Amino acid sequence: MTIARALVRKPEILILDDSASALDFATDAALRKSIKEMKNQPTVFIVSQRAASIQHADQIIVLDDGAMAGIGTHEELLKDCPIYQEIYYSQFPKEAVING
Repeated sequence: MTIARALVRKPEILILDDSASALDFATDAALRKSIKEMKNQPTVFIVSQRAASIQHADQIIVLDDGAMAGIGTHEELLKDCPIYQEIYYSQFPKEAVING
């Protein structure tokens, strides 16, 4: 309900702090789609431990114990950031990514 109230206000900046953790994957995807289709296109900051929630972001900042461990797109981090690789492949096993 809080997310819906925030979207109705058409904010310039939207900060979602681990908001997807309570959502199933389909609802999380629908939320991201709704935000992407907003007419006012707010600047969106998503704090998440769920790779699916952030993999289409323009920039992803990976933190490890409070320190920046990587910054870039999903593709860049998957190639060059061991911590991001560990997070991503723990949620999407390599076999599923290759065969999926």
